[in-house]
Amino acid sequence: MRPNASKTQFKKTRSKKNGLSQAQVIALTDLTWKLGEPLCTAEGMDLVHVECRSESRGRVLRLYIDKPGGIKLDDCMNISRQIGDLLDVHTDHKIGYLLEVSSPGPDRPLGKPGDFDRFTDHQVRIRTVAPINGQDNFTGILAGMHDEIVTLRMEDTSITIPFSLIKYARLIGYQGES
Repeated sequence: MRPNASKTQFKKTRSKKNGLSQAQVIALTDLTWKLGEPLCTAEGMDLVHVECRSESRGRVLRLYIDKPGGIKLDDCMNISRQIGDLLDVHTDHKIGYLLEVSSPGPDRPLGKPGDFDRFTDHQVRIRTVAPINGQDNFTGILAGMHDEIVTLRMEDTSITIPFSLIKYARLIGYQGES
């Protein structure tokens, strides 16, 4: 199986309430980063990205994990069980969500500043929170990051995007480390 094949494990928490306020979503995401990063490091993995989104099946708290050689289903199950237990201890049980742990896959999210240097020369899609030159969606070749500014090569031009304005960024068709 190729190293970046997506594998997923779901866990439904005890839920009594469906909706979450924006403040609760941010708090849950921040808490998940705080608990998940040391957990993943201890297990020899990297916590790539955390997102909490409303989807057709309900609120989904999604963690993307990776490690050299790629992620296997057992890795997802292991992290899912452990982070689920930690979140059960540290969150209000009235907050309902589905927990999903997955490999980043070919459209790997970029969320940490170091990712923008690590994946230099890869094709990327970036969406900004506010328009830059009248545009908020960009696709091009990542040229790196310097002083919190991401540079993207697009056809005959380059554009600079402040890291603070990036809503999300993803690699396109990433095939894993060589």
